[in-house]
Amino acid sequence: MSNSSNTILGVLAGTVIGTTLGILFAPDKGSNTRQKIAKETTAAKDRIANEAISLQDKINTTLSSKKETLDDQLELIVSDASHKAEDLITSLEKKLERLKSKTQKLQKTS
Repeated sequence: MSNSSNTILGVLAGTVIGTTLGILFAPDKGSNTRQKIAKETTAAKDRIANEAISLQDKINTTLSSKKETLDDQLELIVSDASHKAEDLITSLEKKLERLKSKTQKLQKTS
């Protein structure tokens, strides 16, 4: 998990713990306190769920971007290898023609 993800989770956890402790030590009736805890718990759950969705979206976006970059790099490598192979074949064909020509000249002089 990245540092920003850990930071977000830490802040959320701190918020939930701080709110819960604040409610528990506040001078209020037990029923009101329980109601506040239930509301804060629900709100914290919703915030965590939203952060998880946001984090998942960021991860998906990053992975898609990296995949596209990798696909582009792979395409460049294949293209470059193809051009080099063509250059090599052309060079070998020229050398073969020169060898054939030399062989023919040697056979004529013999």
